[in-house]
Amino acid sequence: MRTATIKRKTKETDIEVTVDLDGTGVANATTGIGFFDHMLDLLAKHSRIDITVKAVGDLHVDFHHTTEDVGIALGQAVKQALGNMAGISRYASIFMPMDETLTRVVIDVSGRPFLVFKADFPRDKIGEFDTELVREWFQAFAINAGVTLHVETLYGENSHHIAESCFKGLARALRAAVAIDPKTAGEVPSTKGQLGG
Repeated sequence: MRTATIKRKTKETDIEVTVDLDGTGVANATTGIGFFDHMLDLLAKHSRIDITVKAVGDLHVDFHHTTEDVGIALGQAVKQALGNMAGISRYASIFMPMDETLTRVVIDVSGRPFLVFKADFPRDKIGEFDTELVREWFQAFAINAGVTLHVETLYGENSHHIAESCFKGLARALRAAVAIDPKTAGEVPSTKGQLGG
């Protein structure tokens, strides 16, 4: 079973994340941040990864610590659930439309963390959620999941649509990349014989 649970507790947040890479897309996200819960719900739905997130954070300060720390914990959970990554497809790319917005997401589940994130948000906030936190979450997730991740919004006018296309694009790319390829089951998809360095 490709599952993992990560618990992370600091003076700023108390978080528990569980993932099942071979799930059906069931989400149970409670972070206290409505828009963020919505993004996590659609991440689960479109990746077909079951995701449970229970987070209590210092929301009286702002949403930064909770958003970033959930990214850290979720990334760690995905990495742990992948194990030695034998048999995975590894690479995937997707163009994700959301009405007037189009975002390209490309992923390499390589064990080598890197993020390129290019998205301009017309507004500073989506409801009460700071749009700059979208990149912060992607950074935390990519580094801790050990993936190379390129996210670029090619065009878009609505901040909600831009954020949603980024998360949905990651979901579909992740779904394809972590899928077991029956032709290479049991093989690590690297000429090095291992992933991660």
